[in-house]
Amino acid sequence: MQLTNEKWDIDEFSKIREEVLLQWPTGAEVEIQEAIGYQKNLPSEKRFSEKLAWAEKTGTTLAQPRAGVALISELIELLKYLQDAGGADVLPTTIDSYTRLNRYQEAQNGIEESRAHGRSMLNGFPAVNHGVAACRRIVEELNVPLQVRHGTPDARLLAEITLAGGFTAFEGGGISYNIPYAKDVPLSKSIRDWQYVDRLVGYYEENGITINREPFGPLTGTLVPPCISHAIGIIECLLAVEQGVRSISLGYGQCGNLVQDVAAIRSLKELAEEYLSDFEYSNVTVTTVFHQWMGGFPQEESKAFGVISWGAVAAALARANKVIVKTPHEALGVPSREANAAGIMATKQILNMLSDQKMPETYELFEELEIIKKETRALITKVRELGEGDLAAGAERAFQAGTLDVPFAPSRANAGKIMPVRDNRGAVRLLDFGNLPFDDDIRDFHRERISQRGQHESRDPSFQMVVDDIYAISKGMLVGRPRR
Repeated sequence: MQLTNEKWDIDEFSKIREEVLLQWPTGAEVEIQEAIGYQKNLPSEKRFSEKLAWAEKTGTTLAQPRAGVALISELIELLKYLQDAGGADVLPTTIDSYTRLNRYQEAQNGIEESRAHGRSMLNGFPAVNHGVAACRRIVEELNVPLQVRHGTPDARLLAEITLAGGFTAFEGGGISYNIPYAKDVPLSKSIRDWQYVDRLVGYYEENGITINREPFGPLTGTLVPPCISHAIGIIECLLAVEQGVRSISLGYGQCGNLVQDVAAIRSLKELAEEYLSDFEYSNVTVTTVFHQWMGGFPQEESKAFGVISWGAVAAALARANKVIVKTPHEALGVPSREANAAGIMATKQILNMLSDQKMPETYELFEELEIIKKETRALITKVRELGEGDLAAGAERAFQAGTLDVPFAPSRANAGKIMPVRDNRGAVRLLDFGNLPFDDDIRDFHRERISQRGQHESRDPSFQMVVDDIYAISKGMLVGRPRR
């Protein structure tokens, strides 16, 4: 099947759907018209799209943790705690690694081991194995909207089960849940598999049910320049909307420089709406998601709270519609429920304190907005050119040519030639452009900013700067300065 960005014919979708539902026995529990009826009966306070619309209207930044364990009762207990004690505005269900790899039998073994040991032996919730009724039990026990968060190149059966189960938001995309997560999955396959997910969401939309879709913004979470995550997020947005999605949340992972982070969130929404208009898509709601620092964390709780709070400041001043919250145990492994709730409460304290304050409209902010927009437009223009107007084909060809490239990604489909580094103020720039289609003005801007840091540190810009920057925050700094 040739990769194309055309909306799937319902007969083609239905034929493939029969095969998808046979991947695990719980697929037989999904009856689409009955599922639509169940979704229609959910109260508005449990609908993710409506909560996001409220946040956009009121200028509120919603706080959402990450959380997931193997067994149903334990997951309900955990999510209730984060809702009631932590004050989470919206909740996730993080899916386990076996399910992300479609290894459902091993996920089932993990469920049995968890029951035998009396604690979760999986790093998330195996929703496919538990099935539709279990998902509905979780939805019905909670008072706020639930989203599926995972990391799956092929999430078709997971989407079928969880949407029928009453979840009203679904994270991921054919690029963002392949390039940073998988090594050998062909990009053409993951894009097609996610077109299926989006066609399913589009079918719900055609029947009066709006499911929020959220491409994964941080990608590898390691010094990703805003233009890279913006271009991929906007492409995934356009691919999803073609299949019928009408509620999109675009994400961005914190880089650490306040001006760059605020400019990134602002430009992300502006650019997405610009391209939706350019492609003549209408009646699409775009919201933004800010991910607190995705890299290495300090082990000390007090220092970790500092990192969390800095992310909350950036999310608040950027007026992101939602912030994904980290925990003070980030460097230590799976957090306790108390640590998870503490991260939410610390974040909400900052959000509340900054709710009436605004980021000053400085020249530096304007300059950052303009460079991000210029870079992102250059990347998307090249994708359109390579695909001869087709974004799906163009995205695959862009990765083959290295004109789209994600730093530090494991995928064989990724060129891995670009090299990011911080400038003297901590903003992420490019030390090596690889094959990115940037003009001389953009390249000179990056070189000048990196040169300023080199002069300040009395060393030539090199790969050692990159290494220093990767470990800087875990050592208490933003910029990886050499010891003097």
